[in-house]
Amino acid sequence: MKKNTKLYETVATLMAPGKGILAADESDASAGKRLALVHLPNKPENRQDFRELLFTALGIEKYISGVIMYDSSIRNFTDGGTPFPDVLTAKGIVPGIKVDKGTTDLHGFKGEVVTQGLDDLTARLEEYYDLGARFAKWRAVVTIDEEDTPTDAAITMNAIMLARYAQLAQAAGIVPMVEPEVIFAGDHSIVRAEQVTTRTLQILFQTLMNYRVDLEGLILKSSMVLAGDMASEQSSPEAVANATLRTFHMSVPHEVGGIVFLSGGQTPKRSVENLNAIVKLGEQPWPITFSYSRALEEPVLMAWQGKPENIPEAQEMLRYAAEMNSLASQGKYDARSDTKLK
Repeated sequence: MKKNTKLYETVATLMAPGKGILAADESDASAGKRLALVHLPNKPENRQDFRELLFTALGIEKYISGVIMYDSSIRNFTDGGTPFPDVLTAKGIVPGIKVDKGTTDLHGFKGEVVTQGLDDLTARLEEYYDLGARFAKWRAVVTIDEEDTPTDAAITMNAIMLARYAQLAQAAGIVPMVEPEVIFAGDHSIVRAEQVTTRTLQILFQTLMNYRVDLEGLILKSSMVLAGDMASEQSSPEAVANATLRTFHMSVPHEVGGIVFLSGGQTPKRSVENLNAIVKLGEQPWPITFSYSRALEEPVLMAWQGKPENIPEAQEMLRYAAEMNSLASQGKYDARSDTKLK
């Protein structure tokens, strides 16, 4: 198979030491839920204002290597008329795009879903490439419920969708980020989370290899392995770190270009502490960093409150949160000196 070295160059840029990825790829509906936290209506101008605040913040390129956008934001402009992808590219930040179209119930599998979006994906990837995107993301959802949920069949169906997406993305010159999110919500133990995450990743990577996806030109976006948010015993950072790395060593081929974590409903403070604990366990076969949405955006939203006069403070909060996660991605985060993240 002919190798696309451009893909490797993009992976190397995204996985640069001390940097991570901002996932600003909420759908318009999900963005509205974020805005509701500060009592702002879900209007296009409010979504545009918040994303412009994020993308134009001074100095974030020191800590942020890439930004994942949604369809409406990759087509959007600053108030001054500069396309958002151009704003990011000028900072040396790689523009990315979420390309899946959400989940639908998997018929015959109670409580399990499959992700949609393969129809017309080739044409969309070509257009996104022209708009400046050099990496993409597709999310699958894995829910832990009874002992027989998730099923291997549902995981396999999602893995095939992820593999086909990854093939099409690489053919378009775009690095695929594959995101099999094991949902944090629930009362499951960390042991159960480790079993499910290991099985999910094993099925995913066997499928990717079966379909000859170039693993060097691919990034895994993974959940951390931790007990569900309703579990009676919550996981310490050390327990999360050990379980997560055990899972990766059982599941993720060494050729994979990099691994980034989703925050998955963890608080900003907890996600940075867990990342730091993982990285402190030493060098791994893959570069590892963060790709957070809520954990980076929520502190910024709270500082902004939709008020123009708060923009400098909100942008400073983004820079601060990104710096804390940058330190964690190097195992250098000190919770005692972090006075802002909660």
